[in-house]
Amino acid sequence: MDVADLSPAQARERFRAGERVPTAGWCRGWAQANLIAVPKGLRYDLLLFAHHNPQACPVLDVGEPGAWSTALFAGDLRTDLPGYRLYRDGAPVADLNEVVADWRADLVPFLIGCSFTFERALLAAGVPVRHLELGTNVPMYVTNVPCATAGSLSGPLVVSMRPVPEELVATAVAVSGRYPLVHGAPVQVGDPGAIGVRDLARPDFGDPVEVREGEVPLFWACGVTPQAVIMASGVEYAIGHLPGHMAIMDARDDDYLVT
Repeated sequence: MDVADLSPAQARERFRAGERVPTAGWCRGWAQANLIAVPKGLRYDLLLFAHHNPQACPVLDVGEPGAWSTALFAGDLRTDLPGYRLYRDGAPVADLNEVVADWRADLVPFLIGCSFTFERALLAAGVPVRHLELGTNVPMYVTNVPCATAGSLSGPLVVSMRPVPEELVATAVAVSGRYPLVHGAPVQVGDPGAIGVRDLARPDFGDPVEVREGEVPLFWACGVTPQAVIMASGVEYAIGHLPGHMAIMDARDDDYLVT
């Protein structure tokens, strides 16, 4: 079966069985989310951070301390994503296939909006999505743009990049702008240096993609931002998704469309 035709439950079953792959293009019509789980002592700092940085950190769902499912994710957050990253004292210490033994009873899971959710709408509007064409992960970059500080949390904005033909830039901006809870419109159009991105061929996360003649690089706020903030803030313990390896939710793309 084409992975685009899988249901969220079917995809989660495959990830639980050990399939490890970026999830762009999976489960057509179903929303995807970034995972970040932090100790309960930081949950209000993270909520405040999200409030002050809504484009980078749009919260879709939050679980109770120790919970491994939420209202929008009926699976097991410890096993049903295709990759995890474990942090100690702000440093990434392991990339893992599952985190059952690492999921502490005080961890609070947050599901953060993901721009994969509006890629189907971009395609429907005639906007090509290069990493889908190539079957690779989306390129992501740590910028020099600081997020608003909240409590003990501070750090840089992370962005994802998609090259768009110049004549379709306005379309891409308008289409993605109708999905504000999954990052919305781009934060920067056409000038990587303006946000401190020096080399498009060397993303901090994901895979590089070619920007061809007549195309413009568009940068969207990215839900990996909380992981950059975990690192910058030296958080003592956290679990995130492996960038690009998302939680596929029991919510539809169109649930986040503003008409």
